[in-house]
Amino acid sequence: MRIGRRSRLESIVFDFDGTLAELRIDFSQMKERLGLLAGDYLPFAPRPTLLPALEWIDELAADIHRTDGTAASEFQERASELIVEMELEAAYKGSLFPFTRGMLSGLLDKGVKIAVITRNCEKAIRMVFPDVDEYCYILLARDHVPRVKPDPDHLLRALACMAAPLETALVVGDHPLDIQTGKRAGILTAGVSSGRVCRVELLQSGADWAVSNCEELITILEKQDFI
Repeated sequence: MRIGRRSRLESIVFDFDGTLAELRIDFSQMKERLGLLAGDYLPFAPRPTLLPALEWIDELAADIHRTDGTAASEFQERASELIVEMELEAAYKGSLFPFTRGMLSGLLDKGVKIAVITRNCEKAIRMVFPDVDEYCYILLARDHVPRVKPDPDHLLRALACMAAPLETALVVGDHPLDIQTGKRAGILTAGVSSGRVCRVELLQSGADWAVSNCEELITILEKQDFI
């Protein structure tokens, strides 16, 4: 933990893949396929960059738009369809972590408001977690917001829906993007290494807590009297 004493938490906003559920999406393959798709519109198929897939689509579309605006729009549409296809394929094979429902139920019993925000599409989330509405106040997937995290608007919208003060809110995720989102919004952040990023990297990204998984995090928060 890297913070001083604060009030007890009134709300927790969770990421989904790698945080509440097993991370099944192969983002490397996704970007390889996006590069090949962009090759239909550019002189060559670009190699994946370090940008996340959604941001890379915007960059590729901008490159295509320099010569053909209509082609750029077509590329974005096809790229979005490709991403949804891969998200649904991953969701079909996905599952919640064994502790997820029990952990969320325990938080609700304590009066903690829960939200889920994700860069994934809503349909994929509901395939893996069909009863999500029973456990969280609001789900904000990519479909629901104009700008996805790490833009803080994604997180701030979820908090606004819950009428949750920033001072008593926490965001939890498995990626530095989640930590970056929380920092930009001005709330506490926790990283979990149940995805593909180690605790050291999560701490280096500025996480206030960095632990193995959400179950461990909640145990720590209880011991520290945050919930």
